[in-house]
Amino acid sequence: MEPIVGVFASRTKMQQAAMRLRAEGITRLSLLSPGDAERTTENVPTDDMEQPGMGAAIGGVVGGALGVAGGLELGAAAATILIPGVGPVLAAGMIGAVVLGAGGAAAGVAAGQAMETSLAEGLPKDEVFLYEDALRQGHSVLVALTEEQHQADMARELMAREGAESLDAAREHWWIGLRPAEQENYEDQGHDFNDDEDLYREGFVAALHPDHRGKRFEDVREELQQTHPKQSKEFAFQSGYERGYRYFGHLSKKFRG
Repeated sequence: MEPIVGVFASRTKMQQAAMRLRAEGITRLSLLSPGDAERTTENVPTDDMEQPGMGAAIGGVVGGALGVAGGLELGAAAATILIPGVGPVLAAGMIGAVVLGAGGAAAGVAAGQAMETSLAEGLPKDEVFLYEDALRQGHSVLVALTEEQHQADMARELMAREGAESLDAAREHWWIGLRPAEQENYEDQGHDFNDDEDLYREGFVAALHPDHRGKRFEDVREELQQTHPKQSKEFAFQSGYERGYRYFGHLSKKFRG
């Protein structure tokens, strides 16, 4: 099972791509789009220590209904959820809803199973921040789960024809926007950013992982030593992690403010 992700400038373009994918027999789709504040069904307070994007505590389901959520008409589970640092998000499709926090879309154990299934099918936790950033910029995200290589190729090509940006491209654009400030910060500490950028960036991204966000480096040092055994010992990684921690905190406070 391979997920193909497209980032669209508008909800309309995303919907057009989704309908064409369905016509081609690719029906396991999840749609995420910026929502309107008045459509948000439930505002559950969170703080920096919580893990927005990965738990049922963040959002509410629109009556468990099937069908429409703010114009997302694909006959999938629909939810309006509130993501700290992002705002209200319309989510249609189980994977989209679960990945960004609408665990209520499947009650109790089913929610946990849906999360495990979505991650097992290729939606890694460390990409959640990219979905969030796209939504924060006013873009919409379409995820198509494909079962065979020809379906994956078709989905990728169809999304591109509809004007989608790939997740890899979105990742690079996200970093390009942050890079000047991060370079200045690192070089102010007397280090060469050009030499250490990859390691610094890896630490920054690690701080945005749903298991780490809102936590200082020392709080997750042992865990990072397991997942990044060599990198986590380096100053560049630790410095990047600290900046990622501050970045997430700033977004959360900006949203709440």
